[in-house]
Amino acid sequence: MPQQPPAHAKTILLIDADDASRVATKWFLENFSFDVDSAHNGEAALAVFDPRIHDLIITDNSLPGMNGQELAHIIKLRSPLTPVIMYAFVAPPDCSCLDRMILKPTHLLFLRDAAEALVTQFH
Repeated sequence: MPQQPPAHAKTILLIDADDASRVATKWFLENFSFDVDSAHNGEAALAVFDPRIHDLIITDNSLPGMNGQELAHIIKLRSPLTPVIMYAFVAPPDCSCLDRMILKPTHLLFLRDAAEALVTQFH
């Protein structure tokens, strides 16, 4: 009986301007079998975003340059089926581009659970 290839790890693009938060969140999610690419601002995120690779976007709202809400709108224009979670201290005035809003501070398990649910729902 032929062996099945290993399941593709789901890939997250994580955007957070705070280095410590970005590194800790990336490390945490990688421990739950996600591949995580990261960026420190919206422009850098858009330069690497590929809907064929990234199964989910997690972004803060407080970013230098464009904010997370603006980034989420651009992501949804480029790839309407890519789910976007905003993980921020303050919700933006317009959440229509978000699939989930999670307010900081919260335990990262809530973020992991939301990521798993959205990746399963959209893929």
